[in-house]
Amino acid sequence: MKHTLVIAEAGVNHNGSLEMAKQLIDVAAEAGVDYVKFQTFKAESLVSKNAVKAEYQQRNLHDGNNSQYQMLKQLELTREQHLILTDYCTKKGVKFFSTAFDLDSIDFLAELHLGLWKIPSGEITNYPYLRKIARIGEPVILSSGMSGYREIEEALAVLVENGVRHDDIIVLHCNTEYPTPMEDVNLRAMQSIAARFHVKVGYSDHTRGIEVPVAAVALGASVIEKHFTLDRNLEGPDHKASLEPDELKRMVSSIRNIEKALGDAEKRVSPSEAKNIEVARKSIVAASKIEKGEIFTEQNLTVKRPGNGISPMKWLDVLGKAATRIYEPDDLIEL
Repeated sequence: MKHTLVIAEAGVNHNGSLEMAKQLIDVAAEAGVDYVKFQTFKAESLVSKNAVKAEYQQRNLHDGNNSQYQMLKQLELTREQHLILTDYCTKKGVKFFSTAFDLDSIDFLAELHLGLWKIPSGEITNYPYLRKIARIGEPVILSSGMSGYREIEEALAVLVENGVRHDDIIVLHCNTEYPTPMEDVNLRAMQSIAARFHVKVGYSDHTRGIEVPVAAVALGASVIEKHFTLDRNLEGPDHKASLEPDELKRMVSSIRNIEKALGDAEKRVSPSEAKNIEVARKSIVAASKIEKGEIFTEQNLTVKRPGNGISPMKWLDVLGKAATRIYEPDDLIEL
């Protein structure tokens, strides 16, 4: 059975608090996700001092400060906190994961030996960043928000040319607007990416609710990434477009149900329905009293339930034969 990798994106929804980060891990573990993912960066390496917040960040933060640098500085996790959270994830039975947003952070995460790399949408055109991750030679998940085919193709080329096996790359379709309007999701693009580049695909979701990621699994996603929070009313840039704990749990449960429902594409009678064959199908029966030796005709035969007699598909084989005994109405015909 297919197993979709579910990444619960804590991101910066810890608001810079180690205790809140632990609470997010608790929620992710309880929901049954595969990974809980944070973000690893140094604000001074990620943005310039005069970079402004994205529109959705301005909408979700009401601190009167438009500086992206100041916002991110408050959301950094220290090296020590990373180690604490890694250990805490192990205790909770969920895998720790993080996205590096600068070159030094790549070096640090390499020391943690996570074995898997996530490239965010904003770095898909960052050649030095792509090359550095590729040279580690480990599997990569590449988000493709704000990108068309050309950017994806170029990024894949950098990764493969610098040491990542093509089969070890998963490309996530993504829209980076928080929250993403439904009319901009374009979920079929995920399938187009798979067909065009012959890669495994997934979906990084920023819509409200759980419908789109569940639909993505039905359309072939091998990875689902979804932001979550302790409370959407918390102050912070990403809380408003995140799932709350009960929603995350429902999403994971729905995905697991869809995996079961997808099956193996072989059409056959399932064990659960086999018992219904006799009840729902029909057999050839006497429509009226038939004397011994009387010929079976269209007039003295009919078709009724149950289905444990001669199949109506044998109708022409029965017509013209002589009855070997007396049949009362509704008796199953025998040959």
